[in-house]
This record gives sequence, C-alpha cells and structure tokens, in this order.
Amino acid sequence: MLLLRDCRYVVTPTEDGDVKVLEGVSILISDDGVIQQVGDVDVNGAEVVKCDGVAIPGLFNAHTHLAMTMFRGLVSDHELEDWLNVIWGMEKRLTSDVILKGFELGLIESIMNGTSAVLDMYFNPDVVDLVERYGIRVFEGPTFIDNLRDPKLTENELRNLVSRVRDSKLIKPILNLHSVYANSEDTLMRVRELKEELNLRLHTHVSETRREVYTVRGRYGLYPVEVLSKFGLLDSSAILVHLGWVTNWELELIMRAQATAVHCPSSNMKLATAGFFPIKELLKGTNVALGTDGPGTGDSLDMFKEMRMAVLLQRNNYWDAKALTAKEALLMATVNGYRSVGLRGGLIAPGYLGDVTVLDVKDPRINPLNKLNVANNIVYSSNGGMVKYLVVNGKVVYGSHNREELIERALVISRELNEYLRGMLNG
Repeated sequence: MLLLRDCRYVVTPTEDGDVKVLEGVSILISDDGVIQQVGDVDVNGAEVVKCDGVAIPGLFNAHTHLAMTMFRGLVSDHELEDWLNVIWGMEKRLTSDVILKGFELGLIESIMNGTSAVLDMYFNPDVVDLVERYGIRVFEGPTFIDNLRDPKLTENELRNLVSRVRDSKLIKPILNLHSVYANSEDTLMRVRELKEELNLRLHTHVSETRREVYTVRGRYGLYPVEVLSKFGLLDSSAILVHLGWVTNWELELIMRAQATAVHCPSSNMKLATAGFFPIKELLKGTNVALGTDGPGTGDSLDMFKEMRMAVLLQRNNYWDAKALTAKEALLMATVNGYRSVGLRGGLIAPGYLGDVTVLDVKDPRINPLNKLNVANNIVYSSNGGMVKYLVVNGKVVYGSHNREELIERALVISRELNEYLRGMLNG
C-alpha cells in the first residue's frame, strides 16, 4: 500500500462533473493500484510519502506522438500540409532505434510533467518494455497511413501487440488510423473489420484543416466525420482529434455516436490550422478530452500549459469569458481522458485508479495559494516543472528519488538523437 500523507490540498473532479477541494487530507492506495481512502488516514505497513503539496488526478494526454521529440523545433514555420510533406520525408529514413529513443525521451518528459496516461500515435514494438520500465499508462499501436506503410504490415504489428500486452496493466493496444484522407477505402474497410474483431478503440485525426476537408469531399462527396460514419468507424469507442473544420450536422453525428472529441490548442495555433474547435457545443453533448499533440508541432508535452491554452483560445474564439472554465479544462485533462479509453480513473476517490500528480506548494508561481483559488491556479499558473511526485497504479514513478537520473538519461538520448539528425539532415 502507498499512503500520500498530509496533502495540503486535494483538487479532484467529482462524479457529477464538478470539481471539489479537500484540505489537509491523505490518500491511501491499495497494492492493486486502486484508491482505498481519502481523508484522515493512517495505516500500519504502508509505504509513506509526505505529500505536502497539491494533489490532483494524474493527467491524461489524449493525443500525442511521443517519438516526435526528435523533430522538436526543426520545422517550425509551416502550415500542416507543408509540415507533413517535410516530416513524412524524414520519417521514411528513421530507424527503429531512433524511433525508440524519441519515444523514451517523450516518456521521460511526460512523466516529469505529471502525466500518468498517454494516448500515442507512433509505434515501435520495443516500446512495450520501456512503458513497463517507466511505469505510466500508454495506449499505443502502429498507425495505418497508406503513403508511408503497407497496411498489411501495420495489421501484423497490431495483432502482435494485442497478443503481447494482453495481461499488462500499463500498456494497452489502440487502433491508430492517421486520417481518412491518408488512407484508401480498402484500408478504411479493413480498419473497421479489425476494430470489431479485436474490440479496439479507434484513434484518428479528423478535420484538422480546411484543405483536408476539401480533399475528402473531392474523393467521397462527404465531409470527414460523415466518411467515418459511412465506414462504420463512428461510435462511442472512437476518439476524434482536432475537429477544427466540422459542420453542424457532423457535430450531431459525433454527439449521437457519443464519440470522444480531443482538443489540441497549442499545435493547432502553431500550425495555423485556423478553424474552430466547437467546445461549447461538444461539451453539451459528448466527452471532450485534451491533448498536446506531438512535440514536433506542439513543442511541449506539458498538459498544464495545454489546459491554460485551451481556456484562453476558446474564450477568445467565442468572445465569452465563460466559454471554457478552469474546472472544465481540469476535467478534460483528467477524468475525460480516462473516460475516452474506458478506464475508471481521473478522480481522487475510493474505487478509482491510483494515479495522482502532486504539485509543489512552495513554488512562488502558484502562490498565494488557498482553498478558493487553488483550482484556478492549477490551470492558469502551473506548469510541469512544478510537479513534485507522480504516482501511477499506486507506485511512485517520479520524485526526488529519480529526478536527476531521468534528467541525465534524457540528456544522453538527446545527444544521440542530435547525432543521428545531423547525419540525416546533412546527408
């Protein structure tokens, strides 16, 4: 058992969709990784960690490409399609070892930023061992993208992954479809068959740019969400990322299906995708989660930054200071992410997964801190550098005991990636 003793504050979503603040409580997590008690708790035989901070549910990054840490800052002033043309050319030259190094660097960054679970769209079979070693939750799978990979190879890798991680608590398979526009009708039909056969959730980019919408309409005479619906890919297990260029009737389809919508504000703004993620409409009718996108476009894997960006962008878009609140952003970054993959997590309450992020209350950037402002300060004033501990599945995977080790490993990986990239870019 693990006891997080004497948390200054516990800030947690509630089952009815609100956020509550508890003061001066402890959190007891059982050996099987589930929260047992929250309150005045003291038990014999538990591993005790002095919390002395702000505890929130572990953050869930509902869309990223972890291995793209290697592309951070390389292609920074392009719109999406131009960016993809450059990146796809580079990706064709990547070795499996380099992909693994990029993934590991992204894993370390996520952990140090307080992220307990990641929905990733990239793949190397060896990431399974890394995930188990570092100890956070990752939803992973090879990506169906016809212009880069043979879909038969992708299917074989997916089947192998499903078999390999069957008993893992940390890494779970996901069906990654890059997009409607980057795949053929045959691939879309095969993805639907695999989704049903393997009982997997679908994770896909949708309506990120206006050009994408034009491309899809030219091919099918339908909008992207309509195409997903036509091919039987739109249901409550679908996770739809971006949705910046959707019609009202597509929103109706999404809400009728109860699919999850994922907002990635920083990446969308950097890539000048324009459009409009319709947060107010989506929050009224379906589950909405939050993602950083890959470090190649979003630059950072800091979900605290992403919460703040989401609120600011949406208020600006709607001309409405209540378009998205700090509490709603916290829900998107925690419980809604867990909900997207069917996990009972994202709340600090008995019966929920023992995934907890603890922030340092001594950091001046979050102070003065009190029960009235702590939830707002988490969203508007915090960043991943304030994370003191990360607990996943009842185990402390980040804290003072391994901080320097993780930093040193990240620097070693970075040097190796730089050496490879220099050779590739100069060659």
